[in-house]
Amino acid sequence: MQIECVEVSPLPMINTDLEEEGGRKFPAVVEEFHRKISRADSFLFASPEYNYSIAPPLKNAIDWASRAPNVWADKAAAIVSAGGNFGGGRAQYHLRQTGVYLDLHFINKPELFVYAFQPPAKFDADGNLIDAEVKERLKQVLLSLQKFTLRLQGQC
Repeated sequence: MQIECVEVSPLPMINTDLEEEGGRKFPAVVEEFHRKISRADSFLFASPEYNYSIAPPLKNAIDWASRAPNVWADKAAAIVSAGGNFGGGRAQYHLRQTGVYLDLHFINKPELFVYAFQPPAKFDADGNLIDAEVKERLKQVLLSLQKFTLRLQGQC
């Protein structure tokens, strides 16, 4: 399994006025993002909760990649979140709702909601995951995503 972190912060806020040639050409940074998403076999979304939803930069990225052609369609995905209480869960469920329109296929289990603000510490000062139990649970999410991806591709 190869994992590539795709940065979404360079993307401009979605604005169809930035499109050219009748919506067939996007700004260069969006074109590159489209290519990366298009080449991926599946996706692992990680987002904190903002007002019962996903982080605005993630929603912006989702919207850009859904512009024709929708490069999310018919691909497998999983979601993980870290936050306080059940906020991350709310974000996950909202992302699942968005994924319905995008034709994304999310794994159902296992789910991973990390309660980041309760001891013991789950992350170090640099944001690296240090909790062994959470690492194992994340591994199980990734293995499930891999298996589901191969099944959707007709490889198992």
